[in-house]
Amino acid sequence: MSLDFLSLETIKEIAHEYGYWAVFLGIMLENTGVPLPGETITLVGGFLAGSGELNYWWVLFFAIAGAILGDNCGYWIGRYGGWPVLLRVGKLFRITEQQLLEVKYQFSLNAAKAVFLGRFVALLRIFAGPIAGIAQMPYGIFLLCNAAGATIWASLMVSLSFFVGRLVPLEELAAWVAEFGLVALLLVIAWIVVPIWWESRKGKVS
Repeated sequence: MSLDFLSLETIKEIAHEYGYWAVFLGIMLENTGVPLPGETITLVGGFLAGSGELNYWWVLFFAIAGAILGDNCGYWIGRYGGWPVLLRVGKLFRITEQQLLEVKYQFSLNAAKAVFLGRFVALLRIFAGPIAGIAQMPYGIFLLCNAAGATIWASLMVSLSFFVGRLVPLEELAAWVAEFGLVALLLVIAWIVVPIWWESRKGKVS
């Protein structure tokens, strides 16, 4: 779900060298739409805070700031240029414009929940901002849901590795969180795809 060359050991080395800026930039770029392992970067930041190398509150601050700023960048990118790009990507995967419009409609119906809860879902955390922009989600609502989701997500991730990282190896903790994100992603896909499939099936029957 992220760039393979950024292993956990590589991320730890980067965090050791650049500290809070590694946390801030990593999460910001991921939330802008770049497939970086922001979740793992946040866990590493919390782990280093737990071991005394970084300050807990500064890690939390930079994690929240990076998440909010990144998602805002992603939102405006999606709003002003995302739809044509999405159409081109859809053609590569043989997804019709009508199907994309249906997904866009489904997202717009639940945009607030998607932006807020998308933090905890693999891939959706990367693309929630751009998709919200494409769906023309009102910016004020987006900003509120984005900030609330970023604060809760970052607090949970940093605190989890800060406290649990002293008892559980970081590799195992990161694997647990990644598995949770994948399960959440499968549930979201089912939530979107099943209604579309059901409607097409009813259309064929009638």
